[in-house]
Amino acid sequence: MSTQIGIPKRLLLVAASAAFVLTWSSGFIIAKIGTEAAPALTVLVWRYLVVAALLLVGMMALRFRDRRLRAHRRAFPAWRDIRPHLTIGLFAQFGYILPVYLAVGAGVSAGTTALIDAIQPLVVATLVGPLLGLRVRALQWLGLALGAVGVVLIVAADASTTISPTPAYLLPLVALASLVAATFLERRTPARLGVFATLATHAAITLVAVTLLAALTGALAPPATLSFWLSTVLIAVFPTLIAYALYWYLLRRLGITALNALLYLVAPTTAVAGSILFADPFTPATLVGLVLGAGAVALVIAPERAASSAAAPECKGGESRETPLVRSEATASREELRL
Repeated sequence: MSTQIGIPKRLLLVAASAAFVLTWSSGFIIAKIGTEAAPALTVLVWRYLVVAALLLVGMMALRFRDRRLRAHRRAFPAWRDIRPHLTIGLFAQFGYILPVYLAVGAGVSAGTTALIDAIQPLVVATLVGPLLGLRVRALQWLGLALGAVGVVLIVAADASTTISPTPAYLLPLVALASLVAATFLERRTPARLGVFATLATHAAITLVAVTLLAALTGALAPPATLSFWLSTVLIAVFPTLIAYALYWYLLRRLGITALNALLYLVAPTTAVAGSILFADPFTPATLVGLVLGAGAVALVIAPERAASSAAAPECKGGESRETPLVRSEATASREELRL
């Protein structure tokens, strides 16, 4: 009797994609809560101290497991593999998160920040050909355009009513450019790390950077308020550990274009969460944006799978096939993810 391997894998990717959208969106909401209690640098320093503590506990647990299993393998990757990921980590976390927190702290709303961040799929789609040699199809371009329209509709009213210093709106653009740079650097580097090692390396270099900045600006001391510490723990767990782990996992499983299409769902998700938590208005434009965002993801991913089913021969045992887009990206950097 044949086993349908493709269906569980597909369900796992769907579940991971949904968790990614929710946890990535939570970063904008928790940033608003955290920066109301303390400066952005103070929040980030203690956020990454909590992250470092959790990763240290995880590393000790992995070592204990390996000893019990008598596994003879290196506990952490070699320095030559870690070195390029220090630069990637500076772009992916320090260069992305700090401008987002500074923007929210300066008065840019979480929804507007999420909107600017959601431009990333179009930027990536434009650059993915010349930089990685991958092709974005016509239907995918249509999906990316629909997603862009959706996120613009969601926060157009918010952006028109938010009072914030004009330069603060440039900060999310800096964050956008930094994450795009990190994504392409990760795709091009031959040094491959597992998800756990990637998180630990990125968090370590970011902790060093934000601590130095906070020390120079006198922002190290945390406030003694419950809301600060609660938001710090939530920030460390959800938008840092879980969201970034899912980002790198899905980048290696779905490919760069499909992953970035999921970011179109972040702005409407943030808008819905804002309406629930902060009584922000949920307008018809928000609903339209949700529909367009879902349609954008479907157009970017589904047609490629359909094309793969038509072009490739039937696999034995009902195993699933990679899409042409995912196959072209995966073969460029195939790896076994290690936790």
